[in-house]
Amino acid sequence: MMKYYLAVDIGASSGRHILGHMEDGKIVLEEVYRFVNGNVMKDGHLCWEHDRLFEEIVNGLKACKELGKIPVTMGIDTWGVDYVLLDEKDQVIGDFYAYRDSRTEGMDDVVFGKISEEELYSRTGIQKALINTIYQLTALQEQHPEYLEQARSFLMVPEYFNFLLTGVKKNEYTNATTGQLVNAKTCGWDRELMERLGIPSGIFGELCMPGTKVGNLRPEIREQVGFDLEVMLPATHDTGSAVLAVPANDDDFVFLSSGTWSLMGIERKEADCSEAARKFNFTNEGGYDHRFRFLKNIMGLWMLQSVRRELNQGEHQYGFPELIALAKEADGFPSMVDVNDQTFLAPKSMTQAVKDYCARTGQQVPATTGELLVVIYNSLAKCYADTISEIEELTGRTFTRLHIVGGGCQDGYLNQKTKEYTGKEVYAGPVEGTALGNLMVQMLKDGVFEKLEDARNCVAASFDAKKV
Repeated sequence: MMKYYLAVDIGASSGRHILGHMEDGKIVLEEVYRFVNGNVMKDGHLCWEHDRLFEEIVNGLKACKELGKIPVTMGIDTWGVDYVLLDEKDQVIGDFYAYRDSRTEGMDDVVFGKISEEELYSRTGIQKALINTIYQLTALQEQHPEYLEQARSFLMVPEYFNFLLTGVKKNEYTNATTGQLVNAKTCGWDRELMERLGIPSGIFGELCMPGTKVGNLRPEIREQVGFDLEVMLPATHDTGSAVLAVPANDDDFVFLSSGTWSLMGIERKEADCSEAARKFNFTNEGGYDHRFRFLKNIMGLWMLQSVRRELNQGEHQYGFPELIALAKEADGFPSMVDVNDQTFLAPKSMTQAVKDYCARTGQQVPATTGELLVVIYNSLAKCYADTISEIEELTGRTFTRLHIVGGGCQDGYLNQKTKEYTGKEVYAGPVEGTALGNLMVQMLKDGVFEKLEDARNCVAASFDAKKV
């Protein structure tokens, strides 16, 4: 009898349910359900539709039942940093804010008034980014202190959905590290830091590692979907899962998890919380088996997605192949932007933000859609190249290969640009890296693979990583 495992992978723009099973020594994936995601404006703030997202999770489970392919376990992964607070009756407190909301502006000054930026990095190893949970909670202190007073539980997004499925609350390590509240040396919550910042440490539960069982489905959920299973913790941060799916076991490569965000770095056994790493704005996110992802967060395909969304407000609907064709026609347009500039985080118009940046920096302003896209493509590729150079400087090593995983690896034009700018061997795939890494943890827990190296060898045999 075929044994199925289910990955629920929810990104900033879409979510998907992907079943995985073993067949002839290889991992086989099957997408069974897909749904859209995105921010909505509520009372002047960007928020997530957590009720609708949970409905979609349940709908995907129903789809498995309809197919007659019942998974034995499931795991949910999402983006990082965002969270839910629950009161004593386990009700959500306040709105389900999204990380792109502007309420965190200026919160770095508040935090650094209580702890220096240098000390904060030496403790957590996490790069400064106003989207981080630490700044979100500080904003809550400033704007709605009563919410923190009412709070009894802190759950990050996938943990909240796990709670709705099972009734069990468990905090997971890899996602927790993204918030800048975990100590990089102890790999546990930095409760002393929380006390110094005035964040109630009692709302944070024990950190659990990927591979931990959360629980079985609540009776009412079992009745809705028509079966029961075990809900497991994968690496619930989507990058943590994606990096697991890199089809290599040596250490001679840099990875790029390419999606709405681009996460570029290397895997290490210890965090680098040095002042040099801080100045380069690198982060040390926790990974499977207490590994660290030493990486940089780069704005990523968000810029291209935003331009496409703006273009598609008219009658003509642009697909990415058409946009790539327009970019190729304008290849050679010279202007560049800093893709990590805060102006690109959540602009009213990405098109205008790019044009304004070029004008502000004395460069030629793109006049056509193709020129605009070339600016973004070249700027992303150059940022990737600069990031690799910084990694090599910090580690004193030279890396020969770049492995790109995730949906963004399907953009052949960006892959080619990346190869040109980095001068590295570039390999693209697997596409469903995040879901695959999610499934790998479930399979490791179930004994399909003895160790991570075996799982990665199986990924390499199951999916072609195409050389660019």
